[in-house]
Amino acid sequence: MSHHAGSRQALSKDRFEFALESALNESGIPAQLVKSRTNRGHDINIRGVSVSLKTEAAATIKDDSIHVSKWMELGRGEWKLPLLRDLFIEHMQSYDRVFTLRCLKDAGVKVRYELVEIPKALLLEAAHCELEVCAKSKQSPQPGYGYVKDTAGLLKYSLYFDGGTERKLQIKHMRKDLCKVHATWVFGSTSA
Repeated sequence: MSHHAGSRQALSKDRFEFALESALNESGIPAQLVKSRTNRGHDINIRGVSVSLKTEAAATIKDDSIHVSKWMELGRGEWKLPLLRDLFIEHMQSYDRVFTLRCLKDAGVKVRYELVEIPKALLLEAAHCELEVCAKSKQSPQPGYGYVKDTAGLLKYSLYFDGGTERKLQIKHMRKDLCKVHATWVFGSTSA
């Protein structure tokens, strides 16, 4: 609330990390951010548990699905979807839990945040995802998708291997009903 008393911008990832660490420690829950801001794994240790923190605040945010625009960098190595998927699965071994702070705008000047846990088991289902190269893309290397579906063939979420200049992995269209909403806050902000 104090952040939004003077700003219309969503809480950034860095500010979220520092605020969470402070709030946990003040509540008697031991928490410590990792020393390196460029750590390829977890962001914070909470009671000895390695946790990855994400944020989402795009203008096009959807209430019922989660999008993480940069899950991880894919580096300059060989660009083959099975190898990139395996990099993601390997990356998942560096933390135990994943939380995302989502900023959703409500009508008027209300701001709504929600803290959502993305189950690690759900993410690890990507080990058996259906891979597809975007063959018509002019991007080099060509991007691709990894589709994670339920037994009825409905999409749970997709991995998007972005071959652009950043070469990053995105999580798209993750069904929020498969995740756990831990908290929601709604309050006024400075005028829109």
